[in-house]
Amino acid sequence: MVIDEAVEKKEIIARYRRLLRLAKPVLKEGDAKLIKRAFTIAMEAHKNMRRKSGEPYIFHPLSVAEICIEEIGLGTTSIVAALLHDVVEDTDIELADIERIFDKKVVRIVDGLTKIRGVFEYGSSAQAENFRKMLFTLSEDVRVILIKLADRLHNMRTLDSMPRNKQLRVSNETIYLYAPLAHRLGLNAIKTELEDLYLRFTDYNSYRNIANKIDETRTSRNRFIKHFVQPVKDEIDQLKIGYEIKSRPKSIYSIFMKMKKQNIPFEEVYDLFAVRIILDAPLEHEKSFCWQVYSIVTDYYTPNPDRLRDWISTPKGNGYESLHTTVMAKNGQWVEVQIRTKRMDEIAEKGYAAHWKYKDNTSKYESNLEKWLMRVRETLEKQDMSALEFVDDFRGNLFNEEVFVFTPKGELKTIPNGATALDFAFEIHTDIGAKCIGAKVNQKLVPINHVLKNGDQIEILTSAKQKPNEDWLRFVSSPKAKSKIKDLLKEDRRKVAEEGKEILISKMRQFKIEVDGNVSERLRDYFNVSSQLELLFKIGKGIITVNDLKRFVEYKPTTPVKKQTAEAPDVKDIEQKIKTKHEEDTLLIGEDMDVVDYKLAKCCSPIPGDDVFGFVTVSEGIKIHRTNCPNAPELLANHGNRVIKAKWTSQHELSFLTGLRVIGTDRVGLINDVSKVISEELKVNMSSLAFNTDHGIFNGEIMLYVNDTRHLEMLISKLEKVEGVVQVSRFDKITEKFA
Repeated sequence: MVIDEAVEKKEIIARYRRLLRLAKPVLKEGDAKLIKRAFTIAMEAHKNMRRKSGEPYIFHPLSVAEICIEEIGLGTTSIVAALLHDVVEDTDIELADIERIFDKKVVRIVDGLTKIRGVFEYGSSAQAENFRKMLFTLSEDVRVILIKLADRLHNMRTLDSMPRNKQLRVSNETIYLYAPLAHRLGLNAIKTELEDLYLRFTDYNSYRNIANKIDETRTSRNRFIKHFVQPVKDEIDQLKIGYEIKSRPKSIYSIFMKMKKQNIPFEEVYDLFAVRIILDAPLEHEKSFCWQVYSIVTDYYTPNPDRLRDWISTPKGNGYESLHTTVMAKNGQWVEVQIRTKRMDEIAEKGYAAHWKYKDNTSKYESNLEKWLMRVRETLEKQDMSALEFVDDFRGNLFNEEVFVFTPKGELKTIPNGATALDFAFEIHTDIGAKCIGAKVNQKLVPINHVLKNGDQIEILTSAKQKPNEDWLRFVSSPKAKSKIKDLLKEDRRKVAEEGKEILISKMRQFKIEVDGNVSERLRDYFNVSSQLELLFKIGKGIITVNDLKRFVEYKPTTPVKKQTAEAPDVKDIEQKIKTKHEEDTLLIGEDMDVVDYKLAKCCSPIPGDDVFGFVTVSEGIKIHRTNCPNAPELLANHGNRVIKAKWTSQHELSFLTGLRVIGTDRVGLINDVSKVISEELKVNMSSLAFNTDHGIFNGEIMLYVNDTRHLEMLISKLEKVEGVVQVSRFDKITEKFA
């Protein structure tokens, strides 16, 4: 590729000037000089570097800085840190060099954005360790995360040039951690784009189909919206306040998830778009104007009483404020209407950063976010947590929608959706949680696993004799409660283990054996336990008895015990083996059995034609997964280094097990007709067939063998033509978890 340096230099300067133009409204005296200094350092540091696309590397930090200012609304410190975010990691520049030129805030942010170098112990995950490191600075400066999200957004926008295994790793890490994080910080626009880009790179066909259908319906949708809003506009005009009415279709990803969750085609997604009414109302009158507009909308259109959401009186945990209602239009179509003010809209789109602009007026918002940050700090302070456990715990804090409940004195508390009375007890205080024996919800006695609903008033009942047990982990859904219960159980186990240690030393002394490291290791091997704590706990509990210890002393192994190491094969070695055969590092499914051991994952049952990847497991060789497998985000977000590229060969003589779900109206002979199409017309072998009917509706699950996706599509098409069949869809057989 011929590079025209003069053209490139011109483009770099043009991008830098655009950045300064965007930043102009927030620049104070001396800020432009700081940005210029950061730009000059980044230019020099990255001067000989190029991205995978071939463009100069400096385009990336410039784009990240632009997203920070334009799409998140950050200021000078963030622009400087965004320009420098890769220099410590990728070049010879060190943090000390940055500290000499800029202030400590910039250094702390750049440090938070710099990945940890070096080798990680087995069983840990480099991705999880780096994520935890970045979040350590979150508790001090939330800008680290905001810049990281800008960095991730630009990487996702330019992911086309990356190799397939990197695309899958980055996309799945994004949906597993970064999109929920953007949602938690209220960055709705960024969250939506990250989700759509994830779908584009992991399931392009679904992405393209939905995008095409949204385009096809645009003209009729616009015509419909124009008629829908006209009478509402005429009435709002009477209020004599500024307003704007927008309409946008649901995101591609949210339509895809709704289709998948409800098992419906695109045409049956009834809330394909939302109408948003944005009012220019003064702060003290925001609430009353929003409710007046709600009244206007529901004067013309009948609302669905189950679909009213008032996030103005009680904002979401991420600060989101809005009034949502779903109304029936004159043509029988449901329409979601969102009513909010300009301030609420800016916080909804730009989240945490926009919040600072209105900081003095939004104490409710701040307290919710501060509570969340406090929970993150608590999690970070746990020293005995592995990085993988931390990431799992952290995600639990990101995802949950909130439920609003009241204490006996009428104080409003926010808890995660699905939380139980026991969750609530731990939310109040660890001691109350540990002694909880039940609760009174709305004056009625309920057990500790009772799930709480919006508006419940709850009083916790305790007893000094109560103690947590393992079952409690099944009764709670909040990460805080789970974490506290685990801590209490660990403490309990330690006390039992101490007793176990005394029993072990005493009994071994009788056999004239000193319990040293070698004996401890032999004991663990003999009793097949994973740790010393587990061994001592089992002895203390009496699970391993004195007679068992006697048998251990008398046991004489005929062959030395092999120490098991839970280490996955090296990915580079596997790629090298494959490369030796094909001159490319892509596993060919159907041909490479003689080179490496692989099998198809049961959790998503891939068949030829599916987009797939290989995942190197610890003990079961390589597993082939579909790129849209339900387990993919967790596997790739935590162990992306174990992914290898894989594709199908053109062999079609093999059959693959997959599942079909059939839904329809029941009639005599229906099951016979369905099985005829499968076994007689298309000569497909069935593994199992299960149907049940309920008041005239039948629901069936069929496991059958097909050659590839084309074969499957032909089968679905034939089954859909059977009289009484309403819908046929593929489903994932079982969900298995492994790494």
